[in-house]
Amino acid sequence: MTAAEKLRAIFDGELVDCVPFALKGWRIPHGEDEDALLRDGMGVLDARSVYRAASPNVRHASERFERDGAVFHRSITQTPVGELSSVSQRIPAPRTENTSWRAELPFKRPEDYAVLLFIVEDRRYEADYAPFEQALAENSPIAFFKTTAPGSPLHTIMYEYMGIETFAIEWEERRDEIIALHDAMVRSERDLFAIVARSPAKVIQCGGNYCPEVLGKERFLDYVLPHWEEVGGVFHEHGKLLGSHLDANNLLWAQEVGSSPLDWIEAFTPSPDTDMSVADARRLWRGKTLFINYPSSVHLRTPQAIREATIRILEEAAPGDRFVIGITENVPEGRWRESFRAILDACNEFGITPIGS
Repeated sequence: MTAAEKLRAIFDGELVDCVPFALKGWRIPHGEDEDALLRDGMGVLDARSVYRAASPNVRHASERFERDGAVFHRSITQTPVGELSSVSQRIPAPRTENTSWRAELPFKRPEDYAVLLFIVEDRRYEADYAPFEQALAENSPIAFFKTTAPGSPLHTIMYEYMGIETFAIEWEERRDEIIALHDAMVRSERDLFAIVARSPAKVIQCGGNYCPEVLGKERFLDYVLPHWEEVGGVFHEHGKLLGSHLDANNLLWAQEVGSSPLDWIEAFTPSPDTDMSVADARRLWRGKTLFINYPSSVHLRTPQAIREATIRILEEAAPGDRFVIGITENVPEGRWRESFRAILDACNEFGITPIGS
C-alpha cells in the first residue's frame, strides 16, 4: 500500500501492515532528505478547503510598517458600524519553524461587540469543492487529504478576537455580550457545516487547541461539547468523520472526549509533554483514531533515545489499529533530519501489526 492508501485505510478502521509515520502538511523543505523519507514510507496528511466565505458589506485593507527594526502587518476591517484592526509580526525562520506573532488583536473596547456582530451576521458561505476534488484527482501516493471547519465559537472569541486577558475581563464584566456574539456565530456557521457535510471530504478537522488551564472544564462542557454534538450529528448523517486538534493537556476532560461524537483526534501529544500517555488515550478513547503529535521535547534527544521513545509509543498503541505517529508542530531545523529518520525506522521495524502478537 502507498502512504496515502495506508492513511485512508486507518481512517476506515482497517489494520494496515505497520503503523505509519506522517507529517501534517508539507512541514519540511523539499530535497534529498525529504525524498529519502518519502521513499521509505513517510506520508502526509494534507488539507484542502471545501468552501469560501464572502462578506458583501465588509471591506479589508492592510499596511506594512516597521518598528524597532521589526516588520509588522496591520489588517483593517471596515464595516458600516465601525472598524477593527489587528497587527501581526512575521518571524523570519527556516520553513520548519516559520510562524508569526499577533501583537494586537481586533477587540479593544466594548463598542467593538457591535462591529464583530455585524461581521458575523454579514458573512455568507458558498461551496467550493474544486480544490479538494483536484487534490483527489492528482491521486498522490504520498498525501491523504482532510478538510477543516471552525471549532467552538467561544474559543474563536477567546483566542482570535480578544486574547486571554481581555476575554477574562469581558467574561466577568460583559458575559451577556460574549454569549450573544457566540450565539450569532453558531447560527451563521450552521450553513457552513451543511456545506462541509455535503463535500467530497470524508475526514474533517473541526477546530481545536483547547487548553484546560485557560478554557476550564465548565466552559468546555457548556460550549465545546455542544458544538461537537451539533456538528457531529450533521457530519455523521453524511458519513463524515469528525475530529478535533487536541494537543494540550487533556486529562481534565478525557472522559468527556471519550464519550463525545469525535471519530478521530488530531495532534494528541503524549507524555512527557502532556498529562496523558498513549496508553491512557487508547484506554479512555476507545474506537477513536489517533493522529498523534510526536512529543516535541523528544526531538532534542539523541537518535537512539528517539528510537527507544518511539518503540514505547508503539507498544502502548498495540495492536496498532486506528493509529498514526504524526508531526503536527514545527520541529527545529537542526533536528528533524535525525529525528524523523529515527521515528520512521522504528515504525517500519517495530510498528508491524498486530503489535504485541
